Amino acid sequence: MASPLLAILQEKLQATPHQRLTFAEFMELVLYHPTAGYYSSGKVAIGAQGDFFTATSLGPDFGELLAEQLLQMKQILGRSPFQIVEMGAGNGDLVRDILTYLEKNHPDELEEIEYYIIEKSPALRQQQQEKLTVFSSVKIQWCDWSDFPENSIQGCFISNELLDAFPVHLVTVQAGELKEIYIQYDPAKDAFQEVTDVLSTPQIQAYFERLDLDWSSYPEGYRTEVNLRMLGWLEQLQTKLKTGYILTIDYGYPAAKYYHPQRSQGTLQCYFQHRRHDNPYANLGEQDLTAHVDFTSLQNHGESLGLKTLGLTQQGLFLMALGLGDRLNALSQNPTDVMTLFRRRDALHQLIDPMGLGGFYVLVQGKNLTADQLQIPLKGLIQPPMV
Repeated sequence: MASPLLAILQEKLQATPHQRLTFAEFMELVLYHPTAGYYSSGKVAIGAQGDFFTATSLGPDFGELLAEQLLQMKQILGRSPFQIVEMGAGNGDLVRDILTYLEKNHPDELEEIEYYIIEKSPALRQQQQEKLTVFSSVKIQWCDWSDFPENSIQGCFISNELLDAFPVHLVTVQAGELKEIYIQYDPAKDAFQEVTDVLSTPQIQAYFERLDLDWSSYPEGYRTEVNLRMLGWLEQLQTKLKTGYILTIDYGYPAAKYYHPQRSQGTLQCYFQHRRHDNPYANLGEQDLTAHVDFTSLQNHGESLGLKTLGLTQQGLFLMALGLGDRLNALSQNPTDVMTLFRRRDALHQLIDPMGLGGFYVLVQGKNLTADQLQIPLKGLIQPPMV
């Protein structure tokens, strides 16, 4: 049975002057089409049996440790209410774990917290609302960007594995020059095909000029991705934030590693039923598409907007600084049945595994923080002792 997205894509292609789409336009449709897109269709499955899993799939520790960092941010700002805005909250596990921890350990602080969720997917929004009904005493509100006036948020914007799902442009090197990869549909072969042409927007050229890359030194056929959407996203956050923090967690690299000539096939990945593959034109509307995040460009763009980079670290180090090592040590001090001990220890180790979740990057940016506030180091950014 053909995916309904095939007809939608064909109609979209026919409406364009050259019967082609940028890969970013293709990715936008297959992930976010209002009815047939992967994130809109209700088919998103997160966890061990799903298409992918996140740090929250391993238990509440990730959310509980983040809660400690958010609590310190609240105390540094000294503002009430402290507003947390989570963008792309998935199945709601992270907000549940954060609020459960605060409710149990810091109920007085929780009374001064407002939690806002921005979620494009109606299906995921419904899951979140069902999961969070237990927090009747906490202000939780689902919002669109238009609900926030400029300079209205005093607190922290937080995203966990959000930017990797933003639509990306694909580019390639031909004869030492940068070209863009476009998508066409061949009815005779009943298949999508890629074609190359000039860049669709000067923003792509400007993006790489800021990184000072010399394409003449790159191998023929080198291909990679450009996430222009994340730059506009950061601009939007900057206008909405009055004072506080932006906490971004995702898998990615600094630009020098991301755009290294040896990374010749980019980072685009597809996830279908927990299997990773490299065909974005299969399983239309039923698989996740992701690309790594260029944290150098995200950091530099923030600084050009007046945001201060407070720290860039890896998730394993961030969580260890927030107390994950103490949790590991406590396991040996509190006897329990062997299987529970092994499962718990394995979950904690996965969170800090440098080859997996622990290798994710954490970027913390700040806006309108006073000199005194900047003097207080954030717990998650203090280099943890080696254990």
